[in-house]
Amino acid sequence: MEREPADGQGLEIERIRADFPQLADGYAYLDGAAGTQVPTPVIEAIARAYRDGLSNTDGHFPASRRSTQIVSECRRAVADLVGGVAEGVVLGPNMTTLTYRMAAALRKRWRPGDEVVVSQLDHDADVRPWVQAATQSGAVVRWAKVDPKTGELGWEQYRELVGERTRLVAVTAASNLLGIRPEVARIAELAHSQGALIYVDGVHNTPHAAVDLTALGADFYATSAYKWCGPHVGAVVAAPSLLETLEPDKLLPSSDLVPERFELGTPPLADFAGVTAAVDHLAGAVKQSAGSRRQRLLRSMAAVEAYEQRLFAVLLEGLGEMEHVTLFGRSGRRAPTAYFRVAGHTPDQVADHLASRHINVWSGDNYAWELVGALGLREVGGAVRAGLVHYNSPADVDRLLEAVAELRG
Repeated sequence: MEREPADGQGLEIERIRADFPQLADGYAYLDGAAGTQVPTPVIEAIARAYRDGLSNTDGHFPASRRSTQIVSECRRAVADLVGGVAEGVVLGPNMTTLTYRMAAALRKRWRPGDEVVVSQLDHDADVRPWVQAATQSGAVVRWAKVDPKTGELGWEQYRELVGERTRLVAVTAASNLLGIRPEVARIAELAHSQGALIYVDGVHNTPHAAVDLTALGADFYATSAYKWCGPHVGAVVAAPSLLETLEPDKLLPSSDLVPERFELGTPPLADFAGVTAAVDHLAGAVKQSAGSRRQRLLRSMAAVEAYEQRLFAVLLEGLGEMEHVTLFGRSGRRAPTAYFRVAGHTPDQVADHLASRHINVWSGDNYAWELVGALGLREVGGAVRAGLVHYNSPADVDRLLEAVAELRG
């Protein structure tokens, strides 16, 4: 199969792949939608933090000062990645945990009859915390529906869903199952016109495109570093002035400052060093020296998106040409994630066959519980998910297509 050169817009794929020691095992890692591999600079940053010595933050001795610096650098790095400010970066173990914390703080302001809008497109981590918080406060849950034929989440429906009693709208920036990117900025505009806040799940969006919180209109933007080549650390980014209005449950001796008041317990300090290294890795995906880290990230992520979309077009075309394959999701605005079923085989059987060919994919609902229900797939085991990230190669795509073709008939 003929291929365009892998390098495009300065994205040197072989150089990038060389930074990932895991890829030497010969597998095609097409499971990035569930979590990416970690490059050598991230591994070294975590190891170096442990070697140098760490302690709790805000002390008067070197190990504590190192820890304080690591936390500050991590906040700045995440802010650069998404276009926020360091003072508004709340760090935690993962997006799910942080979303539950935010939901618990926000529901204190809700009253019976207030409304919360969630969507069928979202990962359950941006659904269930809000549904449960609404139940606890007496708020009403309203649902944005997907088109089961296309997987699209039409933004126009929010004109009817959002009203003067709406307190929060939760929506994904990219579906972790179908890759579909809804019109978040338009949804945010409607939410803000009624005085509502918008909470954006950016977990699946962040690895695949440049992120600008202002352009999205996100009041809260959640992301997880392990989806963009970092360790298992999550973050929610918001304006510090907004965070100041929230009073989360916390221990009395812990800090009342923002963003620290949202961060429970002793943090994984060495992992925070890895988060900074992961952001620097993304900023260096395109070789460049000019500009701030934010500017370099914008250029690099534009190149990453262009490269991934070229590979994704080949993947979709190849799967679409196979009569024994059914693809779900038909939107042109997608992160590079394919969700499909193979006739005559359960999703688990397909995943097992691909694993035997040294190809990593996932099967099932992938926690997109409402979406698989809307697609009519919940009772049949969901489907197979294959996702691309910037370290995947054209050969990875060819191997997947060849292995799926083997299941014909």
